[in-house]
Amino acid sequence: MTKKLKRPEVLAPAGTLEKLKVAIHYGADAVYIGGNAYGLRSRAGNFSFDEMREGVEFAKKYGAKVYVAANMVTHEGNEDGAGEWFRTLRDIGISAVIVSDPALIEIALSEAEGLPVHLSTQQSATNYETLEFWKSRGLERVVLGREVSMEEVAEIRANTDVEIEAFVHGAMCISYSGRCTLSNHMSMRDANRGGCSQSCRWKYELYDMPFGTERNVIQGEIPEEFSMSAVDMSMIEHIPDMIENGVDSLKIEGRMKSIHYVSTVSNVYKAAVDSYMEDPENWVCKQEWIDELWKVAQRELSTGFYYHVPTENEQLFGARRKIPQYKFVGEVVDYDETSGIAKIRQRNVMTLGDEIEFYGPNFHHFETVIEKMWNEDGEEIDRAPNPMEIITMPVPQKVEIGEMIRRKADGLINLYKEDKVVVKRV
Repeated sequence: MTKKLKRPEVLAPAGTLEKLKVAIHYGADAVYIGGNAYGLRSRAGNFSFDEMREGVEFAKKYGAKVYVAANMVTHEGNEDGAGEWFRTLRDIGISAVIVSDPALIEIALSEAEGLPVHLSTQQSATNYETLEFWKSRGLERVVLGREVSMEEVAEIRANTDVEIEAFVHGAMCISYSGRCTLSNHMSMRDANRGGCSQSCRWKYELYDMPFGTERNVIQGEIPEEFSMSAVDMSMIEHIPDMIENGVDSLKIEGRMKSIHYVSTVSNVYKAAVDSYMEDPENWVCKQEWIDELWKVAQRELSTGFYYHVPTENEQLFGARRKIPQYKFVGEVVDYDETSGIAKIRQRNVMTLGDEIEFYGPNFHHFETVIEKMWNEDGEEIDRAPNPMEIITMPVPQKVEIGEMIRRKADGLINLYKEDKVVVKRV
């Protein structure tokens, strides 16, 4: 008997209202956002209540959900006013809140009845007994710690009916599910209350410091300054494992990432999930999906802890390699099918002769060269240097409002090799 598979939701990050709309337009079934309190991304474009209302109304039109991350670790007094805040989210129509601190969980459950609560990855849930415990407290879903293996995911699913949310793409914290105090020590900013300065991603000099001797800089043993940070995660080639092992929500990291990132990654994972659900037996990971993800990659990609404990190959030090970097340069705001002229809101410099790529939902992609451009006054121009200005240009194919434009940058971005780097230890 063939096992009936449940389609997981594709859950995308949305740091702003604009990104929320883009993520849903490009295929996300749900988005997670931050409010002006209780979150871990103080530098993201967090939502006011009015923006939440607009976001929820937009999501409803597409059958999508909006979750709010309220996953800070509270100190005395931080929880003041939380009950009223959670009730407001409930009344706005937020689908669930993602919480880690037991005090905030208790407040949300007891003072905002009817508002579903999901456990944040900050609680490091890595076994089914933990999920069962939180189920007994009234939680409906748990975001697993990034440290779980695929074998553990399968065991968790076999022993609990709690909804499972698991990360499939994006940055990984070098600490245990983000429970880190490096930022507190390095920059006096509390990472667990929204102030992470990403100290792990700074570059450090390494010293050989035997007891009782002067410190000596280690030279020649590693090819560059040392970083503690991890490479990024990508599970695009392993979508079948995530679905067959019962993951209910495939989570993409990146509330502080760009519209280019959000649109591209949402589009890819939506396509991959749809393809698998349509024909599981013959599913293959398409090269075009992998190529798309590399267009927004900032670091090397790996599968995290899912298949093995990460080694130095999954850490950002060692020899580098180079791949092309793409820049998001504009979005389509109107199109005249009769003349073939597109109206573009410019986001980065565009110049006559640039090779650009249009891309949209459901993988409507094509490349072209900018041969003519006009500004808002109808004057022909050879360069558009001002962000957010409206320009028009002829395009060889029909485009839709909301499609994006990118171009390959002149420079290259350095990313790390997978080759093993041996570091001499003292």
